[in-house]
Amino acid sequence: TTLKVQNCMKNPFLSSFKIGESLKIPVAHNEGNYFAPKDLLKQLKEEGRIALKYSKQKNNEKNYNPNGSSDDIAGILSNNGRVLGMMPHPERVINDLHGGTDGLKLLTNCVEQIIG
Repeated sequence: TTLKVQNCMKNPFLSSFKIGESLKIPVAHNEGNYFAPKDLLKQLKEEGRIALKYSKQKNNEKNYNPNGSSDDIAGILSNNGRVLGMMPHPERVINDLHGGTDGLKLLTNCVEQIIG
């Protein structure tokens, strides 16, 4: 799937990414998705806690949001930005043999930010 980095609160996961940057991250699920009431979705957006969204690659692309999550959300942050909950699996794309390294970039960035 294609994910887009959102304008979100400071966090160790996406600090080296630009807003709007695309990542190719695979999914490995059938039923897993994120649903929330409209008032919570509004709150998450206002607080800058929506970190990643599923994104179309082409204008006519169908099923770009493979699980039907609310507002195309693929990843949200905790109140303090220290926890990223996401459905796609960055650990499944950490080597060119896996089809790319976008997951490695995300995971490495996190470790570098935490360790310093």
